[in-house]
Amino acid sequence: MKTIPTSLSLVTVLLVGATAALADAPDNWAKNCAACHGSDGGGHTKAGRMAQVKDMTKPDYQKGFTDEQAAKQIKEGLKDPSGKEKMRAFGDKFSDDDIKALVGYVRSLQK
Repeated sequence: MKTIPTSLSLVTVLLVGATAALADAPDNWAKNCAACHGSDGGGHTKAGRMAQVKDMTKPDYQKGFTDEQAAKQIKEGLKDPSGKEKMRAFGDKFSDDDIKALVGYVRSLQK
């Protein structure tokens, strides 16, 4: 009988933690990504146009990368062929769970 309450407690903790990470993704996006990528992911901001960010609302663009590639880019940042930083790395700011939630959020921007 003791294992059932313990199991239920563990499931509850995991669900609450997952829900909290998902809830943080829109906030993390707004605070760290929207200045360039736009609140809707379209990249129609002054900084986005200058950096030539892609429109993340486009299904064809979203098909062009895997979740793993997106997570790596969020974690490590992006440099152009000359080595100039195009997107800063967020691996020091976000946990792997935060990054996974952000990738899910990026996927939700597709129209």
